[in-house]
Amino acid sequence: MVKPLKFLAYRTNLLMKLLNKSLLVTTLLSVMLASAAVAQDKDDGSERKTKETVAMSQQVYESLVEIQEFVEADDFQPALAKIKELQDGKKKMSPYETAQIWNLQAYTYYLMEDYKSSIAAYEKVLQQPELPEALQQSTLKTLAQLHFTVEDYDKALETINRLMAVIAEPAPDIFMLKGQAYFQMGEFEKALGPIKTAIDMYRSQGNVPKENWLLLLRVCYWELKDFPNMLIVIQELIQEYPKDTYVLTLAGVYSELGDTKKQLALTEALYEKGYIDGKQHAVNLANLYLLHGMPYKAATVLEKEIKAGNVKEDTRNLRLLSQAWYSARDDKKAIPPLVKAAAMGEDAELYMRLTQSYLNLEMWNEAAASAKKGLATGGLKRKDTANIMYGMALFNQKKLEQARRAFQVAGKDNRSKRAADQWIKYVDSEILRRDTLEQKLPDLMPRDVDEILKANAEAVEDEG
Repeated sequence: MVKPLKFLAYRTNLLMKLLNKSLLVTTLLSVMLASAAVAQDKDDGSERKTKETVAMSQQVYESLVEIQEFVEADDFQPALAKIKELQDGKKKMSPYETAQIWNLQAYTYYLMEDYKSSIAAYEKVLQQPELPEALQQSTLKTLAQLHFTVEDYDKALETINRLMAVIAEPAPDIFMLKGQAYFQMGEFEKALGPIKTAIDMYRSQGNVPKENWLLLLRVCYWELKDFPNMLIVIQELIQEYPKDTYVLTLAGVYSELGDTKKQLALTEALYEKGYIDGKQHAVNLANLYLLHGMPYKAATVLEKEIKAGNVKEDTRNLRLLSQAWYSARDDKKAIPPLVKAAAMGEDAELYMRLTQSYLNLEMWNEAAASAKKGLATGGLKRKDTANIMYGMALFNQKKLEQARRAFQVAGKDNRSKRAADQWIKYVDSEILRRDTLEQKLPDLMPRDVDEILKANAEAVEDEG
């Protein structure tokens, strides 16, 4: 049976080495000094304070710039010390200033790969009142990604839901994050909805769906054993991001759908063009050839790759090679790999298969020796059949009495009794014929012979 190809499963990068650093840097660069803290309303002459959430004092701004320089130089401890100094200072800061300080601290911890502290600091950002929408949304998104980093997918999903609650129209990448969370939790059915929504939204905007998004959708369908829909996704991957691996995966899907003819056509084409190597795919290709009645091709592929060292010369592969040559009606080529395989594994069944090949080639001595070895090894499923073959080899060696004993043993099994009895009758007749031919005639004198011949001649005349 042809084994389905193993699929290259796509997994979200748990470590997320590039944790949207551009987003974090952009957030930091948004820190700036408000142009004015107080403005005069021209209509009524009253003072109107600028919202504290978007205002920042010169002192805090300069301190943040200084800290940022430490961070960009990977000088984290002085940066953290300066941040603590700001937080412990007597100066009362606006919620926006406090949020930006926690934001910078969270980013510093992130660069230090202290993700637990980074998460705690980002939560502090979100605790500040009247946060600008952009800062709130970017912080939630970054926090969700950090939960992915520490593999806390429940928290990641919770944070994504918080993010979607504050966005009127979530972007496709937000839906994709939600799908990834469900995916990592092993809830593939729930993952499908947001992943498909993300892809459909992205496509409706005139874009080609991202390759890794399609890959994630493909794996969801694979996990759910939904091969028809998986086939559609792979076809789109091949169209938009043509790769040999996707064609090979497509062949595997055809196998799962029971369409092994298409699987063979794709696998053969990739192999012949050198797009896939024999080391990983020759055995599967050989099995496909055998399945579709092309044993000669199966044998030539296996023999080539074994000689090249790409396919291991073990019992299993040697047995397959021998089977291919045997099915191609080339018993002579079927024998060498079978001899090796039988010797490697001391497998009684292999010795009997070898016996069959020797019988086909009328190599009686070798057939008898192989059958005897198989019977001695033990573990045969059909000892009766083995003894029939052993008896045939002995019979053709003119070892009639030994052959008769082998057929007698085979006849003890009702499944072979009829064939064994027929062989025994035939052997008995041959033994009788041999013994008759070997009988010594009595010595006769020439005169006696003449008298016998004369008597015979007279008898013939009388009859006339």
